Amino acid sequence: MPTGLAYFIVILVWASTPLGIKWSAEAGAPVGSVMLRMGLALAAGALILLILRRPPRLDRRALISYGAAVPGVFGAMALSYHASQFLPSGILSVIFGMAPLISGLILQALPGAVRLRRWHWIGCALGVAGLGVVFADSLALGGSDQLLALAMMLAAVTLFSGSGIAVQRVAAGLPPLTQTVGALAMSMPCFLLLWLTSGEPLTVPLSPRGLWAVLYLALFGSLIGFLCYYLILSRLHAATVALVTLITPVLALTLGMLLNQETPSSSMLAGAGLILIALGAYLFGDRLSRRKARLAALDEQSQP
Repeated sequence: MPTGLAYFIVILVWASTPLGIKWSAEAGAPVGSVMLRMGLALAAGALILLILRRPPRLDRRALISYGAAVPGVFGAMALSYHASQFLPSGILSVIFGMAPLISGLILQALPGAVRLRRWHWIGCALGVAGLGVVFADSLALGGSDQLLALAMMLAAVTLFSGSGIAVQRVAAGLPPLTQTVGALAMSMPCFLLLWLTSGEPLTVPLSPRGLWAVLYLALFGSLIGFLCYYLILSRLHAATVALVTLITPVLALTLGMLLNQETPSSSMLAGAGLILIALGAYLFGDRLSRRKARLAALDEQSQP
């Protein structure tokens, strides 16, 4: 697949996923909706592995890697689907965009991690400030449901970030599709147990657009988008790939406003703006600092 097409697919999928989550959970069965999505994705992924004649790895290291991904698949997705009932889809994307900041903070507590530099800490501080503005807006409006949903999203992105770090540390050397299918297979019993104990009906109620959203998320959000992401990660500079986390929240906010008539408050938009600035500072501050240092060195060399 051409790199440009893969990059476009990743941006489109990541930007539209929050809206798809909101639509698929709008009938009031978030657990059933996410379980159906993951079950379809698991079936499709297993079928592709069967066609490619790639048997799943079941050695100890592979099983540990699948297990390490469960908090990011089950925990993060279950929380996100619940939160989607009370938050605009664009805000879901903005908060999930904080994954690089949270990952950097988690790594500081682990041995052998690269220490954060000044720009990273500035980005983290701005991110916390932006999150505080979003939370304060819900608190001022007396929206207890929104506050709980925001807390769920913060927990979801923390689980997602921590799970990604754990998978990297296991370093089982699994192909992306094999890792995805294994993680989904281990997560399905958790989704089933949560569904059976949630009090939701044993049939998943879905509106027509909710059904299409589940199918879209199963095939694109859980499989094709993930594979395209790993493809561009292997071909492009990390800074170019990181731009996705800045582009997708803006597109997600726009899609929510245009397609779902969402109207985030001015405070929420201000908080989202601060978080996006924080991401820019975190992801590209070092690059700008190094460029400034190089230019200063060149100026010194050019002086007589």
